[in-house]
Amino acid sequence: MPLVTPLAPDANEDVAELAKFFNETLGFCPNSVLTMQRRPAIAKAFINLNMAVMENKGRVTAEQKRLIGYITSANTGCRYCEAHTILAAERYGGSEERLENIWSFRESDLYSEAEKAAFELALAASSVPNAVTDEITAKMHEYWDDGEVVEILGVIALFGYLNRWNDSMGTTMEAGAVDAGERLLANSSWSRGKHI
Repeated sequence: MPLVTPLAPDANEDVAELAKFFNETLGFCPNSVLTMQRRPAIAKAFINLNMAVMENKGRVTAEQKRLIGYITSANTGCRYCEAHTILAAERYGGSEERLENIWSFRESDLYSEAEKAAFELALAASSVPNAVTDEITAKMHEYWDDGEVVEILGVIALFGYLNRWNDSMGTTMEAGAVDAGERLLANSSWSRGKHI
């Protein structure tokens, strides 16, 4: 049972209009946003931040951003966000092979050296305590410009917020996210957990 029950998608007209963004990324408005709308200013600020972080201004693709979000969420243990990010990665062109082999990224030819650097940053930056080293920083600068580093860390930080929100809230998982988790994460230890 969630800490706070989500409101209906049309509970706040302004939030509902902004939340149309999620129809493209997920195919539905997430319950996390429907819960945030109990304080519409929080929901609107979050959606605007999400749109800004996920906007593509450099070479970091929409699929790569969702894989970075997935790695961040899996590292922190947020089952809710794992399902959402893997679904969005698929919707943005992630192949079955790339999605299934994400945890072997270090050895795999499916991922570029630039992606591997970003994935290492995601693991280190989402760890507590933070594990970003000079070596990780140097690798990031080897492959990404400063604006792209900001985009990548923006994704990691965005999901840090969402991981804390959804795990603490026990946000109810939507049918589309459950399907994605069961279908795309079948080879992992993923489960709905508390997100019933």
